Amino acid sequence: MGLRGTVRAVCISPAKGTEKKPVEKGVFISGFGIENDAHAGSGHRQVSLLSCESVEKFNRRGAGVTDGAFGENLLVEGIDLKTLPVGSVLKAGTVVLRTTQIGKDCHSSCAIRRRTGDCIMPREGIFAEVLEGGEIRPGDAVTAHLPDPERPFRAAVITLSDKGYRGERKDESGPAAVEMLKGAGYEIIGTILLPDEPEMLKKELYRLADQRQADLVVTSGGTGFSPRDRTPEATLAVADRNAPGIAEYIRMKSMEITDRAMLGRGVSVIRKGTLIVNLPGSPKAVKESLGFILNTLEHGLKTLRGGAAECGR
Repeated sequence: MGLRGTVRAVCISPAKGTEKKPVEKGVFISGFGIENDAHAGSGHRQVSLLSCESVEKFNRRGAGVTDGAFGENLLVEGIDLKTLPVGSVLKAGTVVLRTTQIGKDCHSSCAIRRRTGDCIMPREGIFAEVLEGGEIRPGDAVTAHLPDPERPFRAAVITLSDKGYRGERKDESGPAAVEMLKGAGYEIIGTILLPDEPEMLKKELYRLADQRQADLVVTSGGTGFSPRDRTPEATLAVADRNAPGIAEYIRMKSMEITDRAMLGRGVSVIRKGTLIVNLPGSPKAVKESLGFILNTLEHGLKTLRGGAAECGR
């Protein structure tokens, strides 16, 4: 049956960074968002949602905010939205939404933060994409259904390259990883090109693990001996747990091809429910490394989801 709640308000805004205003109905467009809302588009954050209870708790501090003040499109009563895992499905009438992100980074122009000194949307708001369109009005019933445990694994690919980031070199490693992951049935939720800057990498790893709840994040590059090669250090900094066997196996198998594999410093770790694996920077090494581990990763990722038996029974 799923969790049941009620839509208290439907809100839109004509410009980003402004508080949304309640409307009599929202026209939801598949793959886009709500008609006439500034935040609609083809990305993964097409619709924003917030629990009514979260707003009421905030207002008990004397804030006095109104519906739509946090930039939410849908204010829902009766469901603790922030506890829903990414991939959950929400249904209201003919409209079907799938959650894509929990929380967000609050931008400097956030109107509610300027007015009250705080904003709960980064902590308790969620975002969704529109799978099926239609109309939603205040008072409509809404149900929330947890994700299918057999859904495809969701992966993101990050390439670390100063020259690639500056446009001086074409990124071939990232696309090579994407091609192999897609071929193995993964859903790719992001491809990112960054310079060899540890803080930028950590920020993306936090976002992909905590907000997007990716099953797997693969990085390429920054694992050598150069002073700018800091990918392993950034990865270890965000880790909750180590998963060294994956990186060790990649090095072991790679040394059957070249002795220089002993110089690779890549690591493999777990943050919350996300596995993060560092790969070397060359397209050839990316293909070889993924080829070594892809078949076995499935069991580990299922275990992270809670869908596989523990190994040590």
